Amino acid sequence: MTPGRQAPDEDGWDDSIVNDRTCIVTREAASPETLIRFVAGPDGKVVPDLKRQLPGRGCWIKPERALIDRAVAKKLFARAFKKDVKADADLGALVDRLIAADLIGMMNMARKAGQFITGAMKVDAAVRSGAALAVFHAADASPDGIRKIDQARKAWKLGNDAEHDIPSFRLFTSAEMDEVMGQNAFIHACALAGQAGEGVVKRANLLEQYRGGDLCQTKGVADMPKQ
Repeated sequence: MTPGRQAPDEDGWDDSIVNDRTCIVTREAASPETLIRFVAGPDGKVVPDLKRQLPGRGCWIKPERALIDRAVAKKLFARAFKKDVKADADLGALVDRLIAADLIGMMNMARKAGQFITGAMKVDAAVRSGAALAVFHAADASPDGIRKIDQARKAWKLGNDAEHDIPSFRLFTSAEMDEVMGQNAFIHACALAGQAGEGVVKRANLLEQYRGGDLCQTKGVADMPKQ
């Protein structure tokens, strides 16, 4: 063990390696853009800070629901903040809702900018032309509708000898989108090039990773633009 470092406790926790860029659960160092920041509010309650703008000392967790649930169960926030803080049992669900709301908001912004289009025929055409950054389907969309757009994605990849597929996401049911998007809800949609369209894909990647712990989908792009 390195001199001056504290031995890990029974849970594998080592206080000496915790810093403002280290996941408090996995203890892996990463850039702030790839972690979720949390702060302690004035009332001692743990608060997610998705935009990394709230004042005060923060702690960080990789964007995976299971890791946040583990941090709550093992009281790792109190260890990270070195004081008695309260992390609600449903903190993981709250973070999911916040990421989802951020994604929906960016979809609406991209639509106004002409960088998010809906309708199976428009999506198919955008995919085949290579204009689509990513496609989106309602989780309960018909298999036939998804299959046709998947065929367009396959045709684009083969025709361009591309390394990556155009990403495809199924994150919300049609009922969920009706509730939060109203008349802007969709069954099939796609994001187009531009700052807002890229923002949609970045947030969709984050939500999918958070829910499943999977690697982000990309269209031959190593890093999506920062917020």
